[in-house]
Amino acid sequence: MKAIVVPGPKQGYKLEELPDPKPGKDEVIIRVDRAALCYRDLLQLQGYYPRMKYPVVLGHEVVGTIEEVGENVKGFEVGDKVISLLYAPDGTCEYCQIGEEAYCHHRLGYSEELDGFFAEKAKIKVTSLVKVPKGTPDEGAVLVPCVTGMIYRGIRRSGGVRKGELVLVTGASGGVGIHAIQVAKALGAKVIGVTTSEEKAKIIKQYADYVIVGTKFSEEAKKIGDVTLVIDTVGTPTFDESLKSLWMGGRIVQIGNVDPSQIYNLRLGYIILKDLKIVGHASATKKDAEDTLKITQEGKIKPVIAGTVSLENIDEGYKMIKDKNKIGKVLVKP
Repeated sequence: MKAIVVPGPKQGYKLEELPDPKPGKDEVIIRVDRAALCYRDLLQLQGYYPRMKYPVVLGHEVVGTIEEVGENVKGFEVGDKVISLLYAPDGTCEYCQIGEEAYCHHRLGYSEELDGFFAEKAKIKVTSLVKVPKGTPDEGAVLVPCVTGMIYRGIRRSGGVRKGELVLVTGASGGVGIHAIQVAKALGAKVIGVTTSEEKAKIIKQYADYVIVGTKFSEEAKKIGDVTLVIDTVGTPTFDESLKSLWMGGRIVQIGNVDPSQIYNLRLGYIILKDLKIVGHASATKKDAEDTLKITQEGKIKPVIAGTVSLENIDEGYKMIKDKNKIGKVLVKP
């Protein structure tokens, strides 16, 4: 099979021919129907993920169709459409038993310790699998593990949203931001989308209730109302304004970290006196994935796709990710 392989630390990636994978007792083999590019890929290639083993197949977001099942696999069969979590939990530890697989002590990350999904076929542990409901588009399903389901869990961890609550999303035109708007609205929120582009604002207005253009957005946000939840998909460039946007008792779900080399000086007094909560967040559990797949199947989340590339054309996909004019997510169709 063809696959995108990272040969070593900071050595880039290359298209290679690999033997087709074979399932272990507790694994399945899928045909990759769609995978998705992510800004995380670029950070991995820069060496910010120290647990990566090499060589490794890149890519951590996938939807596919099962072609083979291991002898111990129960509940899944050939022909099932599935997605995978971003990681493989052991399925037995105390966290797995209470449905918090994201905190499993023995979890292994796809595209880190385990081969990922930029390939024609992929091997997945059964503990990672979630069935995709019939009628769910591949383009929507592939977004769940690292985008919509992740956002859904982040909102849940922050305390959920009240109907009509005012939520602000930074980086609103990005692959995460444009879908964060939709998840928050599906849960009953009113949403402000923040962007730096007047052109992108025209598209964001199709999804958000309000749009603010500019890097200094906190004062404009306050004029709209009391923002009590910020989903920050950018990081240090927006974090200060995100904090300033919040009314007392508000919270930030911090997802973005576009430049991990930057350090933010946090004034504790500001957090304490405004009674703010900061929730760092990165993944989803099976329950979050199932809930978000249902919302997607119902049409409450519509995938926004900037483009789809082949494995042979993956360079073009990464150019799209870096393109400040693109809106939405970039997919791979092997």
